[in-house]
Amino acid sequence: MAKQIFLDTETTGLDPKQGHRIIEIAAIEFNNRQPTNRRFHAYINPERDIDPAAEEVHGLSIEFLQDKPLFKEVVSDFLSFVQDAEVVIHNAPFDVGFINAELGRLGLSKFEENAVTITDSLKFAKELRPGQRNSLDALCKAFDVDNSSRTLHGALLDAQLLGEVFIGMTRGQEAISIDFAEDVDEQIFKKVDLSKLTVVQVPTEDIEAHTGYIQKHDLTDW
Repeated sequence: MAKQIFLDTETTGLDPKQGHRIIEIAAIEFNNRQPTNRRFHAYINPERDIDPAAEEVHGLSIEFLQDKPLFKEVVSDFLSFVQDAEVVIHNAPFDVGFINAELGRLGLSKFEENAVTITDSLKFAKELRPGQRNSLDALCKAFDVDNSSRTLHGALLDAQLLGEVFIGMTRGQEAISIDFAEDVDEQIFKKVDLSKLTVVQVPTEDIEAHTGYIQKHDLTDW
């Protein structure tokens, strides 16, 4: 899929079932694995207190948020932004649970029905790197993404870092390029006549020499 949206939220606490709310939401667009200039970002008045432990993580206070819009005032722009895209979220069940709670309060359909697909980058990272730490900070280090400005969790910065990390994690999945020729302004694939290919038999001594080199230099795990 060419269009991807990398999304992150900050919240008043850990569980939407206990009435906790979204206080910040950010989404960054990538197209063909490159960032575009399109982004969605909003601070949101949660109409409730923020747990002290949560505030220590993101640094957002209720005093800062009291003059910010309510979720119902930004939801239309938000849902329009994520349409027709793969939405990538680190630990997707957490963010999607909060988004669905907000949508449910407004009588709107679930988030899964608005995005083309939702990808959990944390699940993907655990499959790619089993037994290793797969927090966003750990992945930034593993894939050489500069996160030096991340002193607190912030949805906009984290969405941008997630985009860079996810591109790094999926680099091996990029489509293999195929040579093509242009013909009357159209790109067509070159066809190869397999019957004209020549099979060259490698001499036995060359095979033995190569095997010996591999064993001598311990390259069997490359």
